[in-house]
Parts: sequence; structure tokens; C-alpha cells
Amino acid sequence: MASRQRSGIVTGGTWCVDRNKMIEFWPQEDAVAEILSEEARGGGSGCNLAVDIKKLDPSFPVETIGLVGDDDDGRLLFAEADAYGIDRRQLAVTREARTFYTDAYGSRASGRRTHIYNMGTGALLTPDHFDMEATAGRILHLGLPGVHRIMDAPWQGDANGWVSVLRRARAAGLVTNLELVSVPPARLAALVRPCLPHLDLLVVNDSEIGALGDDVTVSDGITDVPAAIAAARKTMAQGSAALVVVHFPAGAVALTRAGEVVTKPSVHVPQGAVVGANGAGDAFAAGFLYGFHQGWALPDSLALAHATAAASLRAISTTDAVESWQACLDLAGRWGWNDAIA
Repeated sequence: MASRQRSGIVTGGTWCVDRNKMIEFWPQEDAVAEILSEEARGGGSGCNLAVDIKKLDPSFPVETIGLVGDDDDGRLLFAEADAYGIDRRQLAVTREARTFYTDAYGSRASGRRTHIYNMGTGALLTPDHFDMEATAGRILHLGLPGVHRIMDAPWQGDANGWVSVLRRARAAGLVTNLELVSVPPARLAALVRPCLPHLDLLVVNDSEIGALGDDVTVSDGITDVPAAIAAARKTMAQGSAALVVVHFPAGAVALTRAGEVVTKPSVHVPQGAVVGANGAGDAFAAGFLYGFHQGWALPDSLALAHATAAASLRAISTTDAVESWQACLDLAGRWGWNDAIA
């Protein structure tokens, strides 16, 4: 199988239901805030990136691997996958736990998001759910370390289940990428550093690269770009990735193993256009991985990544506002780009 001609993307790991709630503001304890709107939609890195890619290009092959419950939430996730033509033959069902769900709160006042989750089936996902030899995809997008109990634990001699899956994926001939989540920095580093020798790509945000590089990369909400680049270099030195991409509100930087540093400012999104930031990181990764898979130049892949993320900000859900890759780039062209990264 490793020698076969591969094409497309396989998303693996977190499939959950997001109970999206737009609120006035995030309250302090013992305070109250009004829910302005709410909905239940598919979420998690496995779902979000798969749907985003299909919205960028409906003809693009996308497979997924994960675990859901035999319940209404699991059936909602199956319906989401089917609506976009995602190959879900490896999206397994169990009666041993309810489907993973997240209460995803978006603050209208700040534009920021807060997630509170019930791990449910996420606690039962194991490397044995991943049959990498049965996939036809070329790139594995795997996540999320820190919210899957068995995957986060040692597995058959490996530091954790994520290492086991990445190792098997590479042996089967796939290019590997890992999606992260905002767990405490020390825990994130402990889980992800053993994965670094088994990654070909790493697309993360400024806080996550700081955790991996043990650097302060964000202060008072502002990204220290030189510190992020330094942390990316340290992270790359610990593993085998050919490319590390770091995104942040003002832009993104990409480092190659040859030492090249490419920067790209983000889209200048009108303030009134922002509805919610939930899923923006997944949208960035989707745009970047699509361009990478299609052989685009690195600056062009970063441009699509930013354009997809910008488009996604127009909805409270993670994927609803993403459009075709051409429409996302057209939107970015109309809105314009932020100033060059310092």
C-alpha cells in the first residue's frame, strides 16, 4: 500500500458536536449573560477540516477516521459527513459512551471563544481505530492531543497513541500533520514533543508553538513574531518536519528545513463582518493543506489559508461561512491585506 498512488486528505481524531452559543459577553463567576443565538453542528478537528476542504473544493477526495456514539449526536455527525460527500467508512460507532460534545461559547463583546467539553466517545478512541493501509489519501491531518484519554496515554511501547498512529501513517506512505488544542502548555508539550519525529508538517498557532519551543510568544494578546520564529526553529530541530507554519491574528510565518522563512500578513477583516472565531484555526489549516497538496507555492498556500480563515469568521459555526477556494481568495482581495509582518 505504501507504494500506491495516493491523493486527497484523511482527517483523523476528534469528531464532536459543537453546541454553539453566541452570548453578550463572557461573565465572571456568579454573574449572568444572555444567550443571543444557539445551534448544534459538527465540530472537532476531524470534522471541521474535512468539511472545510470539501467546501473549498467539492471534487477533492476527503476521508475521515474517528469514533462517535450510537445516539442523536452521532447521527447528526454522520449526516454532516454525508452532506459533503466525506468518506466516513472509518468513522466508527460505539454504544459504550455518548458522542463527544462541546459547549462552544462566542462572546459578541470580545469576539473570543470559550469551549467546555464532555469527552464521551473521545475517551475510547484508540490507535486501533485507524487503518492507514485502507486509506487512499496522501495527507493525514490528525488531532487533538489532550482531549482523548486513551490516545493521550502510552500505547504499546510508544509515548502515546498519537505517536503510534503517526508512525503507522508514515509507514503506509502518508504525509503527516498534527492539529493541536489549547490545553495547558506543559501538558501540550509533553504530548506533542514525542510526535515531532513522526511529522512531515506542523501547522499551529502562536501560543502552541510557544509551548513546544518553551518560549514566550504572546504577551498581552500580541504575538512576538521573532520569538515565534525562534520557537518554530527549536521545534523543527526536535523532529523531522519539512515545514512548520505558525499563524496568529496579524499573519503567519512558515519555516522550511532548508532555513527559508516566508511571511504572509492576514486578511484585513472588517470589524462588522466578524461573528465568531470558532473554527478559524481549522479553516487556516484547511486552506494551507489544500494549497500544499495541490503543489502551490508557499506564499500562495499561506494566502489561501488566511483567506479561508477570514471567510470562516462570518459565522458562529466552524464551517458554515467557508466557500470555494476561489471565492475565499476573491473575498480576501476585496477586503485587502494587513500590513507587512514586523
